[in-house]
Amino acid sequence: MNSFTDNFTINGITLTAQPICRQGEVLTPDALAFVAKLHRATTERRQELLQGRRNRRAEIAKGQDPRFLRETESVRNDPNWRVAPPAPGLEDRRVEITGPVDKKMTINALNSGAKVWLADMEDSSTPSWRNVIQGQLNLTDALERRIDFTSPEGKDYKLRPAGELPTIVVRPRGWHLPEKHMLIDGEPIAGGIVDFGLYFFHNARRLLAQGKGPYFYLPKIENHLEARLWNDIFILAQDLMGIPQGTIRATVLIETITASFEMEEILYELRDHASGLNAGRWDYIFSMIKNFRTRGPRFVLPDRVQVTMTAPFMRAYTEQLVRACHKRGAMAIGGMAAAVPNRKDEAANAIAFEKVRADKTREAGDGFDGSWVAHPDLVPVCREVFDGVLGDRPNQLDRLREDVTPDDRALLDIAATTGTITEKGIRNNIEVGIRYIESWLRGNGAVAIHNLMEDAATAEISRSQIWQWIYSHAITDQGEIITREWVEDMLDEEFTKLERFEGDRFADARDIFEEVTLADAFPTFLTLPAYARFLHEARDGSDGPVEDAELVAA
Repeated sequence: MNSFTDNFTINGITLTAQPICRQGEVLTPDALAFVAKLHRATTERRQELLQGRRNRRAEIAKGQDPRFLRETESVRNDPNWRVAPPAPGLEDRRVEITGPVDKKMTINALNSGAKVWLADMEDSSTPSWRNVIQGQLNLTDALERRIDFTSPEGKDYKLRPAGELPTIVVRPRGWHLPEKHMLIDGEPIAGGIVDFGLYFFHNARRLLAQGKGPYFYLPKIENHLEARLWNDIFILAQDLMGIPQGTIRATVLIETITASFEMEEILYELRDHASGLNAGRWDYIFSMIKNFRTRGPRFVLPDRVQVTMTAPFMRAYTEQLVRACHKRGAMAIGGMAAAVPNRKDEAANAIAFEKVRADKTREAGDGFDGSWVAHPDLVPVCREVFDGVLGDRPNQLDRLREDVTPDDRALLDIAATTGTITEKGIRNNIEVGIRYIESWLRGNGAVAIHNLMEDAATAEISRSQIWQWIYSHAITDQGEIITREWVEDMLDEEFTKLERFEGDRFADARDIFEEVTLADAFPTFLTLPAYARFLHEARDGSDGPVEDAELVAA
C-alpha cells in the first residue's frame, strides 16, 4: 500500500489527509488495526480524565488548593515498593538532547554525543500530517542507519559511521491533542495514541534486537489516574505484540502543578514500566499560571525571564522530585537549558554557556541523574558538569535526599518569588508569542528567538502571563496598570516591528495570539486553536472548530 485517497477507511480507521510519500510504510493495515485497538480500549477513560482536568481546574479557581492526597497516603508511606531497575540504554542519562523528529534534528541529535535523545512529537513539533508521518519514517530510518539529509544550501547531514548512538526516547503528543486526519466512528484518535502506537508497532522488536527497547516520555500528565491509563495502554500494547511485560519504559514529565502533588503515586502506577521523572520547568510554570490565573495577587508572577529555578516554589518542586525518584529507584532528570549558542557572537556565546553551566551545576548538586539541552553545542557543557559529580558512576540513585521534607504548601509558595513586571517583559511576551505561533503554522514547532529555544511551553507562558496580568489589573514597576487597551496598543506596535517575508503567517499568528491572550475565555492550550487554523488553511476536510476554552467564571 503506497498511497491513499481522501477518506480512505481501512481496519476501522478513516484517513482524511492528502497522502504523502512513503506513508504506506507507516500506515500498514496491521499498524492501523493495532492503533484502532488501543483507541477503542481507552477512548472513554481518556475523555473522562480530560473532563476530570476541567473539574479540578474549576475547583482550584474556586479556592481549593491542591494538597497531598489522603486516599493515596498508604502508597507514599509504604517503604517496600520500587520501580523496575534501569533498562538497557537508560542506566546513564547524564546528558539528554531534545528536539523534533525532522531529518536534520534527528541526525544532529544522534551525532551529538548525548546519552539520550528525546525525540519530540509534542511541544517542539507542529502536528501537520507531513510531520506526523515523516517523523515516524525518520525514527525507523535512523534505527536502520539509513537516514540522510541535504539542506537547501547544499550541506549534507549523515549519521556518524560507527559507534553507539544515543538511546531514543519518544515523546508522543499529550492526551488533549487530537489527530484529526485519523478518525474512528467519525471521531479523531488521540494524537498520543497515534504517535505511541505507530512507533511501538514498527520498532519495538527492532529495538529489542538492538539491545535496547521502546522507551517513552509521557507529557502533560496531571495525576496518577492518567499514569494508570498509560500503564494499561503499555500492558495492552505488549500483549497485542507478544512482547514481555515491562519491556516498555516511560519517564513522566512533571510539568503540571497538580502532578507535583502525586509524584510517588505516578511512579507507583507505572512501576513495572517506570524509569524516572523529569522536571519540565516551562510547562510547569505555565500550568501554575493557568490553574491559578483568577486567584489574585498571591499567584501573579513577575516577568518570564525573572522566574528562575531558584524561586522558592521551583526549588521545592525540583528537590521533592529528586527525593521521590530516588526513594523509589527512579531516575530524576533535570529541565531544559533553553540557551541557543550564537556562533557569530563569542561574547553572547560565553554568557549563554555560563548560564547553562550554572543551571546544570545546581541540578547535579541537587542529585539529578542527568539533564536536558536543546542544542548540540551544549552537550559538552552539560556532560562536563555531570562528569564532575558522577565520575565513573552512571547515576546518583544512591543519593536519597532524606534531607528534603515533602511539603505541599511549599509547592504553592508563589508569593515568595521576587521580581517585577515590566513593559519590556510584556513586549517580549507579545513578540515571542506571535513569532512562535507564526513558525508553528509553517510547520516548525521549535524556533530560536533572542538566543533562546522557544517551543509551545514557553509560548504558553508568554500568552498566559499577559492574560493573567490583564485579569488581575497587575501593576508594572513604573506604576502602570496593565489593561487590555494598553496591551492592544503594544501589540500593534510590536507587530509593525516584525520582519515580514514572502509566505509568512504573521497575520494568522496575530489573530491566534489575540484569541488566546485577550479573549474573556481562556483556551487551555494555544495549540488547539492553532491546530484548527492550521487545518482550515490546509483545506483538508478536518477544519472544524476546536472547543476547549474555559470561561473566566469557571
